[in-house]
Amino acid sequence: MSMPAKQRQQLKAKAHALKPIVFIGNQGLTENVKIEIDRGLEDHELIKIRIQAEDRETRRALFQEVCEGLQAYPIQLVGGIGVIYRVSNK
Repeated sequence: MSMPAKQRQQLKAKAHALKPIVFIGNQGLTENVKIEIDRGLEDHELIKIRIQAEDRETRRALFQEVCEGLQAYPIQLVGGIGVIYRVSNK
């Protein structure tokens, strides 16, 4: 999924003040974590998540898996912090 660069920049700026609401820990992307991310996206549309993985490729793969599994736009991944966006159905 892709979006225009200008919209992506606006969402990055908006997300700057946000704090991560979901933490993906050592057990990885469990069903409960997916449910919480989905709930966060429904309520807020734009959220930050923290991925606790040592390896950069592992973090990137988990971030992509979250975005693809929940039909969300990947906005930014810096270190262990990811920003994702999905238009709410509300």
